Amino acid sequence: MTPKHQIRALHTETTVTVYQAYDPAIGVPAARNGRFPAAWKRDRMTWIKPSFLWMMYRCGWGTKEGQQTVLAVEIIREGFEWALRHACLSHYVRGVHPDQATWKRELRQSPTRVQWDPERDLRLAPLPYRSLQLGLAGVASARCADEWTVAIRDVTPLAREMHALVRAGDPEGAGRLMPEERPYPVGEELLGHLTA
Repeated sequence: MTPKHQIRALHTETTVTVYQAYDPAIGVPAARNGRFPAAWKRDRMTWIKPSFLWMMYRCGWGTKEGQQTVLAVEIIREGFEWALRHACLSHYVRGVHPDQATWKRELRQSPTRVQWDPERDLRLAPLPYRSLQLGLAGVASARCADEWTVAIRDVTPLAREMHALVRAGDPEGAGRLMPEERPYPVGEELLGHLTA
């Protein structure tokens, strides 16, 4: 049985792949050049998602306005784990935080935040376990763009092909195209403060 809080991702010994969706004005040059363009605001909060299907849910298979270009961003594991280590939950949870004031203080000071949302199946229906969303702000956002990113690929054609198969009643065919997301090896020291 899948644990309620588990990071599942396409990963290698040195990298982890996360997904984002952008307007083509940002997404196309990012994929072409393998790095985010100057127009990409490094001081804004940006969210990265290790789950391909959660990204599909969020961007409507790349059909939502401003999210038509779906990117697979390969980042170094060292950076991903730094982001987890320095993260705070995006909402107050009794038992994880001593009180709301402590949580608010942590949230203000943390360069990253974590949200756990229901994972999705190929029809984008919610599943009983959670998917990690990792929000990067300030120094974390800039470091992800300029230090941690190894490669950026445009996976919009994959999203469209999978969506077409699902719509045609062939979720098994779509499933065969899925990126291979395996449990990401993290211990209590990285996730203990981020699960309820």
